[in-house]
Amino acid sequence: MTIQPPKSTALPLTAVVIAIAALAGCASQRHDAAAPAPAAAALSCEQLSGMAIPAAAIGLPTTGATVTSAQTIAATGTGSAATGDYCKVLGEIHPVDSRAPQIKFQLNLPTSWNKKAVMFGGGGYNGSIPASAGNIPAGPTDKPAPLARGYATFGSDSGHQANANGSRDGTFGANDEALHNFAGDALKKTRDTAIALIQARYAGSVQKTYFAGGSTGGREALLAVQNWPQDFDGAIALYPAWNAASLDLQFGRISRALAQPGAYPNRAKRQALYDAAMTICDPLDGVKDGLISNANACHARFSPASAMLNGAPLRCAGGVDTGDNCLSDAQITAFKVMETPLTLSYTLASGETGYPGFNIWGTDFGNPGTSPLQPTVLTLALGTEQTANPMPAVTATSSPPYNGTFWDQWVKYFVTRDVSVNSLALDPQNPGAWQSRIVALTGIQDANKTDLSAFQAKGGKILMAHGMADALVSTRGSEQYYSRLRATMGEAKVASFMRYYEIPGYGHAVSSVFNAAWDSLTTLENWVEKGISPPAQTVADTAGVPGRTRPLCDYPAWPRYSGAGNVNAAQSFNCAAP
Repeated sequence: MTIQPPKSTALPLTAVVIAIAALAGCASQRHDAAAPAPAAAALSCEQLSGMAIPAAAIGLPTTGATVTSAQTIAATGTGSAATGDYCKVLGEIHPVDSRAPQIKFQLNLPTSWNKKAVMFGGGGYNGSIPASAGNIPAGPTDKPAPLARGYATFGSDSGHQANANGSRDGTFGANDEALHNFAGDALKKTRDTAIALIQARYAGSVQKTYFAGGSTGGREALLAVQNWPQDFDGAIALYPAWNAASLDLQFGRISRALAQPGAYPNRAKRQALYDAAMTICDPLDGVKDGLISNANACHARFSPASAMLNGAPLRCAGGVDTGDNCLSDAQITAFKVMETPLTLSYTLASGETGYPGFNIWGTDFGNPGTSPLQPTVLTLALGTEQTANPMPAVTATSSPPYNGTFWDQWVKYFVTRDVSVNSLALDPQNPGAWQSRIVALTGIQDANKTDLSAFQAKGGKILMAHGMADALVSTRGSEQYYSRLRATMGEAKVASFMRYYEIPGYGHAVSSVFNAAWDSLTTLENWVEKGISPPAQTVADTAGVPGRTRPLCDYPAWPRYSGAGNVNAAQSFNCAAP
């Protein structure tokens, strides 16, 4: 079993190097840290171009992989933004089904390698290769990115290439192999291909491999350690959409609610709800600091039906829409649907019976604003167009709620595989003839294993974090997953390999209120490689109040003002028990 380079670039001993790399790739359930160093010379960047990786080197079924290009990229940048020269490798992993798309991947191989690797996760329905030469999600702005630290970095599009809907394009779901690739199989296929190429390039074994991702990438991080614990040493899972198909069902419930007459709130109304919630909930952490840190107290105290805004009721007089400074009863009802859990009368194949509600009060759903991040916040939240049938198009300047397009695509291409179907006519709580298909999909897509003993036993570590103001993936979902882990494995055992933090004001991926920057990779390195348990962690804001910091509290604790000191400094806050 060998990986074949182009004949024109074959060198003495190359076949030996490649054979060792292929054998390492075949050992899909064995970690490579203890493998003996290959005895052959490393390949140059240019020699990787055109290389073929056989299917036998990849731990799940493919028809092999091919490097389509390998190019040396010169060093760039200065200071923390500096990146040394590296080999940029692009390639394709070939499907078994000839009708399925390729898995396109990118692998970045630094000239000065630290003998470690980081795999990057995607987002949404994926469909594009993540920016693995850059920073990890919510990475620090004052520290080098993984590639600049000497890591080999890589990621893939998960097995399809997105159309104009971008990360909301679900058309690939009509093909079974592409669906399974997205649901997780592409992770293993990409990892094995990348590891074989890394070993061929350096003629050395990878000592540590980490995974970093947010949203779908956070789900992928959890999938990686759940399904292939021997392949990874640590994971950073941010705002993870772990129960992906169950979340789709909640998206359907929300989309149907927003489609009701008069239910869709414009941006001014979203601002009114936000301001009313901040008036009541901001001080609940001990100080008015522009952030809601005590989310549970906010849920208990705030109601849009009775809240006041600037001395007037937030609810429009008589419940009828009378302007931008109030919410009609139809709009309040839609927000309450978002805030409450989806409950199902049937059990899903994943074992789920619903999906949690969202932290609605104090969340930015795309408020008016001049921050350069606000267009992204708007896109990932409620967008500019009401959900409808047909679902409004995603364009450069307008789109329906992100969850609306996501649901529409899931119904059309995953569930019914009928592009003409009205997705808003499918009730996720009473799906009728489609119930069995929905149940089956949850068994494929939901990543909800809560016994991670194999990963824990081999020394693996997990850092998980979620913004308290996430409009797209429920913070309560992460709380639910973490609580289940502790119930399954025991609190002490979970504490030995995992930490979970919540970040006040942080939305989904980006936020103009509190845009998180956290050096999670260094913390993970120290825990895995040096046995140093995470010390007190601090997260910085790069947008709302640049330079503002907050402590990252071990869940369920939250940051409470100590009563004195700079409200923009983490040192002025203590982690309060619930």
